[in-house]
Amino acid sequence: MLGKTTKLQFFQPDFNSGISIPIINQGINAGFPSPAADFEEEKISLDAFLIKNKEATFYAKASGNSMIDAGISDGDILVIDRSLPVISNRIAVCFIDGEFTVKRIEIQEDKILLLPENSNYKPIEVSKENEFVVWGIVTYVIKKLT
Repeated sequence: MLGKTTKLQFFQPDFNSGISIPIINQGINAGFPSPAADFEEEKISLDAFLIKNKEATFYAKASGNSMIDAGISDGDILVIDRSLPVISNRIAVCFIDGEFTVKRIEIQEDKILLLPENSNYKPIEVSKENEFVVWGIVTYVIKKLT
């Protein structure tokens, strides 16, 4: 058993919904409020913004807390792109021995490590005996703040 991050619920983006929401394109000051009250409003489709390759991109709901220090919490929605190359230090959704897990991937000369971002979990060393596939690279994390 790999831990609580192995239970991912997958979703495909819905590009046919046509939903666009207003966006203030000038940016919002996180410091003191600006006296400028006139903002030019544009529309944005979150699917179009978050997804570069729609045939290879999926959403998944994270489960568990092994990636909490990377900003991935239980219940967050992950945007996963299967077309991106697998390189060290990326956060990947991996399928290992029949289970999905989300970990930071480290590719070494003679082995692959799946690194949790929580000190309560140990790294997973992938060996030739493991059934292992990097299923995709996490490109965005969508969080609920309240």
